[in-house]
Amino acid sequence: MKTLYVTPVGTVAYWILDSIENAASGWFPFPVRRLPPLPLAESACDAGRGQYMSVEIMKALARILPPDTARLLGVTEVDLAIPVLSFLFGQAQLDGPIALISLRRLRQEFYHLPANEALLRDRAVKEAFHELGHTFGLTHCRDAACVMSLATHIGLVDAKKSRYCASCGMHVARRLVDENGERK
Repeated sequence: MKTLYVTPVGTVAYWILDSIENAASGWFPFPVRRLPPLPLAESACDAGRGQYMSVEIMKALARILPPDTARLLGVTEVDLAIPVLSFLFGQAQLDGPIALISLRRLRQEFYHLPANEALLRDRAVKEAFHELGHTFGLTHCRDAACVMSLATHIGLVDAKKSRYCASCGMHVARRLVDENGERK
């Protein structure tokens, strides 16, 4: 049976991983298992920007894919970017098995506000579902409440729900059926 794996990239608090795994196991029909932490490769660090290049981390995730992987979600505390964007909440392979989220800008502390674990949990689940949605071929949704809506700032993350709209949810459900070999 295919498995949805979650792995910390660098050091990540277990309670946040537990929250993501619990939410994923409630929606996706795969067993959800945690892999050991993946060390953060310094080669992914862009010292000039003070950020990590997400593509380099995703390449490292691809090298540890277990053979029974349905999806692999990396979770990290470092700030992510790609050359053309100043930051990313996450990134994923469209129609591929790899997704990655960063908790850095999901934390209230990033915005010089007091820590809020409940809000961080909510934001992390939204971003995990968003990036996993891309792995099922979803692009950004026009429905601002859908977890697949584009979020270019934290207010947009907070405005969306932690679930797919009917259209995006049906797309993921169809893909899950196709991938499980029940229909082609």
